[in-house]
Amino acid sequence: MSNRVRDLDRALRIGLISISDRASQGIYQDQGLPALQEWLVAAIATPLNIETRLIPDERAAIEQALITLVDDARCDLVITTGGTGPARRDVTPEATLAVATKEMPGFGEQMRQISLKFVPTAILSRQLAVIRETHDHAALILNLPGQPKSIKETLEGLKDADGKQIVAGIFAAVPYCIDLIGGPYIETNDAVCQAFRPKSAIRPKQNS
Repeated sequence: MSNRVRDLDRALRIGLISISDRASQGIYQDQGLPALQEWLVAAIATPLNIETRLIPDERAAIEQALITLVDDARCDLVITTGGTGPARRDVTPEATLAVATKEMPGFGEQMRQISLKFVPTAILSRQLAVIRETHDHAALILNLPGQPKSIKETLEGLKDADGKQIVAGIFAAVPYCIDLIGGPYIETNDAVCQAFRPKSAIRPKQNS
């Protein structure tokens, strides 16, 4: 990725994809995209632009949406919701792996650890994360569950009644991952999600 010039201060570009046969056909209202947007806007303290897609559980359609958002829209982060279970129509992980440059297995491991605090069926989840790279750009792609409650828990983690973190959510690691692949510097709203970086990678807080 030596040809890529990093712009630390540009707006973060995020692509969101909700994957559902029935929602994409208008049979019921999609809940994944609103849940993701609401959480991200609350959690991220730096400028961001969001593009959304609502598509059916079709592997070719998922692959194309991922490629378009990374390669053409040049998103730094792409998040999918839905299609990660064991059912025949659940093909989101396969589509994600098909467009990947490298896997990031720690994200999937942590997502299942969070969900296992609530339901034993979390072991049926096939959620994962990957990096997709082109010659001058890279993006982190995350597969999240489909339910709004699970989306929030996965991203934010678990806290006790006093707000102390019990289990870390996956988003705490996202800003530093975006740093490492050449994306903009992301600051978070610590009341929602506190990003973690090594001390050497932390910049002073920007005055608003």
